[in-house]
Amino acid sequence: MLGKRLWARVLRVDRASIEDVRFDERRVTTDEGETIEAAVIVSVRTYADERRRCGICRRRSPRFDNGEGRRRWRGLDLGTTPCFFEADAPRVTCRTHGVVVVALPWARHASRFTKDFEDQVAWLASESSGSAVAELMRITWRAVGAIVARVAAEARSRSDPLEGLARIGIDEISHRKGHRYLVVVVDHDTGRLVWAAPGRDEATVGRFFDDLGEERAARLTHVSADAASWIAGAVANRAPQAILCVDPFHVVSWVTDALDEVRREVWNEARRAGNKALAGELKGARYALWKNPEDLSSDQRFRLAVVAKINHPLYKAYLLKEQLRLVFRLPTRKALALLDSWLAWASRSRLAPFVEVARTIRAHRQAIEATLVHRLSNALIESTNTKIRLIARRAFGFHHPEALIGLAMLALGGLCPALPGRRPPKAKNKDKTIRCGA
Repeated sequence: MLGKRLWARVLRVDRASIEDVRFDERRVTTDEGETIEAAVIVSVRTYADERRRCGICRRRSPRFDNGEGRRRWRGLDLGTTPCFFEADAPRVTCRTHGVVVVALPWARHASRFTKDFEDQVAWLASESSGSAVAELMRITWRAVGAIVARVAAEARSRSDPLEGLARIGIDEISHRKGHRYLVVVVDHDTGRLVWAAPGRDEATVGRFFDDLGEERAARLTHVSADAASWIAGAVANRAPQAILCVDPFHVVSWVTDALDEVRREVWNEARRAGNKALAGELKGARYALWKNPEDLSSDQRFRLAVVAKINHPLYKAYLLKEQLRLVFRLPTRKALALLDSWLAWASRSRLAPFVEVARTIRAHRQAIEATLVHRLSNALIESTNTKIRLIARRAFGFHHPEALIGLAMLALGGLCPALPGRRPPKAKNKDKTIRCGA
């Protein structure tokens, strides 16, 4: 009896009793195609109050048949020796889900692995490549993906990531060549990824609001995004009370592109006029014009001074770019006044790219002013996108976006389980909002 209790503690058997533990030296080929020379077989039996429960909803249900009879579930290795749980797996007739295998305390429904095994695989997958996890745990790469999806789905069913949202950021990310995109949503107050789905249109954002529900959508106070019309349209239709803030980085990128367009025009004019010396100076000044003044090297400062001396229109374009950057660094009242001055200057600058940018900014004036007042940016969600790209790169890509979404929710959504036998890390509740101009 003492031996069985000891085995129960070692194997973390809960709500079940151990009938027998034996060493099987027969050669066995698993469902993953691995040949096992020897294994530890643990025969278990669920407690009486745990029997005849639906494997999906755990409702008491009448017995249907014996199912496949005795089955095995892969557990964590004991040292270097594989371990399997063995038990009867009858089927029951559930009023909701029909004929299903009974619920088993040590395994998730429709899985051939124990919960501890799957939790360890999910934790490892969130920290390393899928191929490394498959090699370490002696399973296939596809099995890793299926386990990640099961663990993430169970975590979402226990705690709703969409509960309590107030300030969110919405953006898209290209996760694969061929214009394969995901729409991702991040909670500004916790810094966590709360939702993701394949797509890049208003219908995809509408699916987020469908999952959120009208009542919770009405509680949203702020939404940060780029200036994409398909995001703004969905927010206006589904959460009209939320204040839409345009990400400062995207606004500054408009004038950076306009500056580069002016530089190319001036460079082409110098080439057509046969002025090779001027063309060379302008080509070498490209990064000096792009970079922030505080980050310029001594050589780049010299090139910028040359531009100021030899080409007034290009230097004017540079000053327009820098003044708009300054708008997002000043206090709100001064920033709003400087924005008015910038729009007037850009409109009469006689630089066509900047005249066009001024029109674009006027079209998004309300959202830009909201950014200056509430100091909300998409820096946090851009950081999340970078981490998602890292996850995809580390796994050498995903055939299906659902696998990437599952792994991203585990790693970035706070759904990753603790390692078996370890306490979960303490939640960090501090505000991680990234302010514009930071």
